[in-house]
Amino acid sequence: MADEGRLQKMEVDYSSTVDEKIPQCEKMAKEGALLEALDILLSLEKQTRSAADMHSTAKILVAIVKLCFQQNNWTALNEHILLMSKRKSQLKQAITKMIQEACSYVEETPNMEVKLKLIDTLITVTAGKIYVEIERARLTHKLATIKEKEGKISEAANILQELQVETFGSMDKKEKVEFIMEQMRLCLAHRDYIRTSIISKKISTKYFEDSNDEVQKLKLRYYKLMIELDLHEGAYLSVAKYYKAVYDTPSIQEDEAKRNEALKCMILYLVLAPHDNEQSDMIHRVKEEKNMEKIPRYKDLLTCFTTPEVMLWSQLCEIYEPTLKTGQPEDTPTDVFTADEAGVKRWADLKIRVIEHNIQTMAKYYTRIRLSRMAQLLDLSVQVSYRQVFPGILEHTLSHTVCGFYLQI
Repeated sequence: MADEGRLQKMEVDYSSTVDEKIPQCEKMAKEGALLEALDILLSLEKQTRSAADMHSTAKILVAIVKLCFQQNNWTALNEHILLMSKRKSQLKQAITKMIQEACSYVEETPNMEVKLKLIDTLITVTAGKIYVEIERARLTHKLATIKEKEGKISEAANILQELQVETFGSMDKKEKVEFIMEQMRLCLAHRDYIRTSIISKKISTKYFEDSNDEVQKLKLRYYKLMIELDLHEGAYLSVAKYYKAVYDTPSIQEDEAKRNEALKCMILYLVLAPHDNEQSDMIHRVKEEKNMEKIPRYKDLLTCFTTPEVMLWSQLCEIYEPTLKTGQPEDTPTDVFTADEAGVKRWADLKIRVIEHNIQTMAKYYTRIRLSRMAQLLDLSVQVSYRQVFPGILEHTLSHTVCGFYLQI
């Protein structure tokens, strides 16, 4: 006998017999003789399977699950799906047809208990069968969605992570990306940021270079997830890059409000990012964007960080805080500096960046400076300068970027 799934040469053609028997069995089932009809089809299935008549076997398997569905006999449906899939030397094409037909019944189930039982049956019979891997993935997604609606986020995330769809050769690239992004979304909902980061690397951003509208929608969804992930990690420069990718998307460029929103966020997260060569290079490139003229306040803020002049924090708050936090007429605020804990932390980080900029500016003009003078230029008290600025800013920034800058206490 041949192994399961192996292609065999058809020995006998049962097409005419099958075409004759199936209508008879359908009539019997409608008259209440479902079990008798199923017995006839099971007997005929054995003959077609032994003769390697794939088309006839597939028709019979589909007819069996269809009869059970039409008679609302869900127990019989589950039993016969399991029975047919376990039969020795069963033809893989026939199993595929049966599984595809049964999958179409999932949304037709009368209640959640029956739906879960059918999904469980189908997931069981598709396990380890490459030729129905797509159906298994879709069923798993449905099961995860059900668990999520029940509030079982952790269980939903674990269910979806069981599948490695990136290895599915028969799955369309778009569907793979959608599935992986769903895995990312559930992991984020479960606050599993490490696993989200690992999963995100399975998607190549080169895929988003396609100008197709559907691909561009996926691109925006992907970067929305990545922004959420890296905001948790405090990786401001990465977030700025993601907003740059969003900003460059054609559909965003065509919508002035969304375009300005993306550009504002890109500017703010660039400013929040610790100074290094990459951050400095990106700031100067963004500064040349033609649409900067449409958001003058944000352009001015960016200019402050590219000009080697000391900024007073109090003056900066007076000029920019209303715009950045609450907005102005015809200039809506972003969600960067909101009133929640994350927004307050980002505002505090902005102050640190201002201090960092000021120290770097001072280093260009001073070789020796007293603490009292530095505190005056930083718009801080001497105590705050000593206790907060030095352990943070000086240790991590000046030691790498400023040479010959000697502090006198």
